[in-house]
This record gives sequence, C-alpha cells and structure tokens, in this order.
Amino acid sequence: MTLEREAAANTAKVLSEALPYIRRYVGKTLVIKYGGNAMESEELKTGFARDIVLMKAVGINPVVVHGGGPQIGDLLKRLSIESHFVDGMRVTDAATMDVVEMVLGGQVNKDIVNLINRHGGSAIGLTGKDAELIRAKKLTVTRQTPDMTQPEIIDIGHVGEVVGINTDLLNLLVKGDFIPVIAPIGVGENGESYNINADLVAGKVAEALKAEKLMLLTNIAGLMDKEGKVLTGLSTAQVDALIADGTIYGGMLPKIRCALEAVQGGVGSSLIIDGRVPNAILLEIFTDTGVGTLISNRKRP
Repeated sequence: MTLEREAAANTAKVLSEALPYIRRYVGKTLVIKYGGNAMESEELKTGFARDIVLMKAVGINPVVVHGGGPQIGDLLKRLSIESHFVDGMRVTDAATMDVVEMVLGGQVNKDIVNLINRHGGSAIGLTGKDAELIRAKKLTVTRQTPDMTQPEIIDIGHVGEVVGINTDLLNLLVKGDFIPVIAPIGVGENGESYNINADLVAGKVAEALKAEKLMLLTNIAGLMDKEGKVLTGLSTAQVDALIADGTIYGGMLPKIRCALEAVQGGVGSSLIIDGRVPNAILLEIFTDTGVGTLISNRKRP
C-alpha cells in the first residue's frame, strides 16, 4: 500500500470510529469554556475554531464562553492602571470595568467570532448585556480570621455573580444554526455592568440549557491526585471526598466546584480538559480515553 493510500485508509478508519459518538451527541448542547493557552497559540486557536465548526456541521450544538484575563491585564498595564486581586478575583473599579468591557466584549469576543467564521462557522458574539443574557448581582466577598468577632466584608467593585440566563435567546440562536460566543459580562437590575469569572458563567449557562456536557479548557492535564496522576473519571461523591481531604485546593478549587455544581444542576457531565493538546475537544468527545478529568453521576460514556 502506498503512503497516500495508507494515510487515506487511516483517515477513513478514524471517521468510521467516530460515527457512534457523533450519533450519541447529535442534537445535544455542549458548553465550552475557552481560555488559557488555547487562546494564545495560533495552532491551538485554529484547531479550536475548526473543532467548533465540525461539531456544528455534524449536528452538535456548541455554545462558547470565553475568558480573557491576560488580555485585560495587558491593556490595564499599558494604561497604567494597577491590578489588584482578592482571592484570585480582579478588583474591578469603574475604570477597570471599562477596560474589561472593551477587551472582553470587543477585542477578544470579536476575534473568536471572526476565527470561527473564517473556518466555515456562523458565530455570533454576545455579552451578558445583550437581551439581558446574563443577569447578575454584585458578588459579596467576606473574610474572617480567628481574632475577628464577625466577618469582614471586602468590596471588590464591579465583580458579579450570575442570577439568571436568558435561555430564550440562546435557544433561538442554536435553532437558527448559529454558534453563540459569550463574553462573561453580566448586567445588573439597574443596567450596571459586572465582571464575572468565565468558568462560573459557563457553568450557569450549561445548567440553564440542561447541556449534555460542560467542557472547561485549562492549562493543566486535568485534576491530579496527591501523587500527580490525572484522575480521569470521578463521581460527584468522589469529588466531594477529594475536596474534603485536601487533594483539591487553591486555584483548582473554584473550577472544580463550578464543574461539580453544573452536574448537580442537571448537566450530563463536566470535563476539565487540557487545552494545550491540539484538537482536545474532539479527542474528548469522539474517543473513549479523552484528555482530561470527567465529573458525572455515571460512568464515562
């Protein structure tokens, strides 16, 4: 067999093996949080866009929620606006919120939309302010030390939490064969803007849509045990135990809690995926092994 025919045969074999997975997810909604290294490498960005377009082409309904923390930090630095963080969250005063809206709702969102459309998709960019897609309220942060009689309330400005999602808008777009691309900016009851963690927005969108999967792209191989081994499939009870014994801690804790809450809220499964792996989304959907950690109330499909 010539090299060309061998390559063609391998391609046909891969497509054939993917067929059962395609059938499983046709008509299903998958919410993908896009961020980290996957947004920085040109190769990974192109691969991500093509993966999303392919999913839509075979009848799967992707909904993308993106981050953009590094891009926000870069512009703030150029504008000589100092960044401060509390428990990993950016303190967002009025000037910082203007930059957040400019970067997330403008630059980053439109870059992703353009990238998907260039590869044959029909993406539409949204922020939470469009048709009140993400209704939000101010996030209250408290801190208490042993010597305090009551918790200290810390004001971190225009940082919000999700109150509700306009699913009518998203369902309308999905049924129209569009790919929603959402910037995590919420709107308050008086029209004020809120900066919201993209993982949290993705989780709430997935819950509201009763999505089949929530996929969180990260810069790590997945959730690891204390020996550094990736944990590939976990039940919600196992995740609770890993939080309790300290295996899950620090910066990974909010992401895992987001994934866990999504499953508890009706999402079929949540996945922590290594976004540094080319075509990570397709590998996770169309293979048995996957490239990250799956959290569900059932065995890995």
